[in-house]
Amino acid sequence: MVVGDQDIKAVALFHSRDLQQLIKNGASSYPSLASQILRLQHGGESLPPKVERVESDVNDNVRFQLSYIRPPPGSLTVSSGIIGRLPFGHREFVTIRTASGESLGDRLLSARENEFSVFVASASQSRAFSGFADFFLLGIRHILTGYDHLLFLLGILIVCSGFFAAARIITCFTLAHSITLALATFHVVNLSNRIVEPLIAASIVYVGCENLVSRNSLQWRWILTFAFGLFHGLGFASVLKEMGVGESSVGIALPLVSFNLGVETGQLAIAALILPLAWKAKESANLSRIAVPWLSAIIVIAGTFWFVQRVFLA
Repeated sequence: MVVGDQDIKAVALFHSRDLQQLIKNGASSYPSLASQILRLQHGGESLPPKVERVESDVNDNVRFQLSYIRPPPGSLTVSSGIIGRLPFGHREFVTIRTASGESLGDRLLSARENEFSVFVASASQSRAFSGFADFFLLGIRHILTGYDHLLFLLGILIVCSGFFAAARIITCFTLAHSITLALATFHVVNLSNRIVEPLIAASIVYVGCENLVSRNSLQWRWILTFAFGLFHGLGFASVLKEMGVGESSVGIALPLVSFNLGVETGQLAIAALILPLAWKAKESANLSRIAVPWLSAIIVIAGTFWFVQRVFLA
């Protein structure tokens, strides 16, 4: 959202599946929903929105362009008019800037915390960003509930022979997905989810198969991990892009960094659980011969299911 001299311009981005659910429930349409998306109040009075444009993009997102008459200096209260009717856990990232790029405020809205205020005046009276913790926790939550990413991580860690091998694998995966997460958020790389999601599933199948047929020749696994990590980073980026992070050239760095740190924290926590168990199993040759093939077979089956689902049933 940009506060200009004469008006306030806002861009709201939602995935079409969320909006389709709203349309089913309310027998409404995109244009009529547009007037409910973002509510602005000043001095106890609502600012009526003007719908400038409604359009879709290649990632099945719907973009709403709205405008409001700029109010006099004072407190501006911002809330969502539809977040309580969207699926449980939905979040909306709102960033407010002046036309010169100065920050007035940013917040991650949820059904529970669906309102915040900024002071609209000169750029020198801007407010500091307060959403680092929100995006950090969102990153942790995303990796812990991203079962495809977790299964890929499990597949590459269960055959690691020691600490340094595991550290190299994790570092490569981190570097790769951090690169594409940033590039996608800044719109340098823009691949459709219809391509990215099947590729992530294919990477899971490949790792599981490689564990089954090449368990004793995995010294180049770090290169493979880096390559596949690039696709996983694009998958992470879809979370931020669906929330509208990156729609403006300002206000991107802090959400991007804090979200990525959250992903890494969750990833390291999972690795800290998996690696001691894997190394303990390797102490028993019989257990290792049984556990690794069975786990790898499960990984292949799950990855194949996701691949078929994402290619043919999406």
